[in-house]
Amino acid sequence: MRTDSSPGTLPVREHLPAGDAGTPVLDVVIPVYNEEKDLQPCVLRLHDHLKRTFPYAFRITIADNASTDTTPQVSQRLEAELPEVRAFRLEQKGRGRALRTVWAASDAPILAYMDVDLSTDLNALLPLVAPLISGHSDLAIGSRLSRSSRVVRGAKREFISRSYNLILRGSLQARFSDAQCGFKAIRRDVAQVLLPLVEDTGWFFDTEMLVLAERAGLRIHEVPVDWVDDPDSTVHIVKTATDDLKGVWRVGKALASGALPLDRLTRPFGDDPRDRDVQDVPRGLARQLVGFCVVGALSTLFYLLLYSGFRVFTGSQIANALALLVSAIANTAANRRLTFGVRGRGGAVRHQAQGLVVFGIGLALTSGSLAALNAASSNPAHSTELAVLIAANLAATVLRFLLFRAWVFPDRRDTESMVAASHTPPHTPPHNPSSQTISLAQQPGHHGPLPQRRVPHHPYETAQFRAGEAADGTWRDATMQLQPVRPHDTDSRDSR
Repeated sequence: MRTDSSPGTLPVREHLPAGDAGTPVLDVVIPVYNEEKDLQPCVLRLHDHLKRTFPYAFRITIADNASTDTTPQVSQRLEAELPEVRAFRLEQKGRGRALRTVWAASDAPILAYMDVDLSTDLNALLPLVAPLISGHSDLAIGSRLSRSSRVVRGAKREFISRSYNLILRGSLQARFSDAQCGFKAIRRDVAQVLLPLVEDTGWFFDTEMLVLAERAGLRIHEVPVDWVDDPDSTVHIVKTATDDLKGVWRVGKALASGALPLDRLTRPFGDDPRDRDVQDVPRGLARQLVGFCVVGALSTLFYLLLYSGFRVFTGSQIANALALLVSAIANTAANRRLTFGVRGRGGAVRHQAQGLVVFGIGLALTSGSLAALNAASSNPAHSTELAVLIAANLAATVLRFLLFRAWVFPDRRDTESMVAASHTPPHTPPHNPSSQTISLAQQPGHHGPLPQRRVPHHPYETAQFRAGEAADGTWRDATMQLQPVRPHDTDSRDSR
């Protein structure tokens, strides 16, 4: 799992402009491997649909994953016939590798992909990308498991798909409904920051991207789709399922250890209501209270089990101290990660030290309660001891939450804003003429209709495609030149 820094920070999400007449707003990538039969009808059907229904300029990119049949020749013919079609050849297999490579070099602000079989009804394409164009969302996925989706497929694939999504929900706490539907889109500015963290180059690429995006706090829009199973699919179900389970284990391990710098992606976009300073409403308080209560309930149960175990071998005071010490360390670690969202190992020792101070206060409260009980009764029952300890722990819990929130894990955004205000003079952000995040209404002199879909026909002869980190380990420093399919490489078997 990648642990290096992402290549930048995410800009404010705004409505994308229509752009110049020759600049595509949408780039639809079709990754293919030995699809000589289905490629041409797929591209022609998609091209016709976009011409009729899509209001922006677009491009269709065929990403050939080292095909050994006549797929390259079919791609070349399509590129020669349709100005909006581009064809590229990759010498290594892997759907994730193809998507990462093409997306990394595309100049379109919205990047999408779909499977060559077009199992998903194309009427869902515009609803898929509209939230990204408007600035509402960061990623969008088609969902076959939504209640309003209409799906036709066999029982075997249905069982595998639902089982896989249940595994994701149980192991990685994923909240999106369908990770494997080959119908997704992402904003280019988000892809440039998110994709360097994604390691997989095969079929698990989608799942890993979505899990990391969700954990980073990015907004994922789901579109119910109509979907018909392709009986001639070349996907190897057993191998794909095995690779997916390995990927789930790898990603889960990285997330549990805090090895991923997801905090670089968690900055809210645009006018986020969580950024507003509302009087008498502390930010994040409700979520933190829920998390703290859950962790507290589990910690109390853990503490009582430890106390009952230690009480068999020692006195009540020593058993209480040992049980409280062990449970306090576990409680601080759980609240650090789950309640207050602190990831990584930075400051962990300091947080545990502060947690031990809080533990000392809790020890004083519970030990004082036991001392008072022993003073009132020379031989109290074990159930009475537990009742007193529960009451004392409730009081200690309230105090622990207040100390955690105000002292151990203070709001980092407040601290950072105070530091920035004291060191940074007011300034006006410089204008970036290359930025694509200016709303259409802000463009001076724009009063006419959307530009025509006129894409200049020029192959990406000089474009450098940055290879994915998982392919060569150097997202920033190395580039990989992809060879486009040449128009003169005709298919000898084509009668034309």
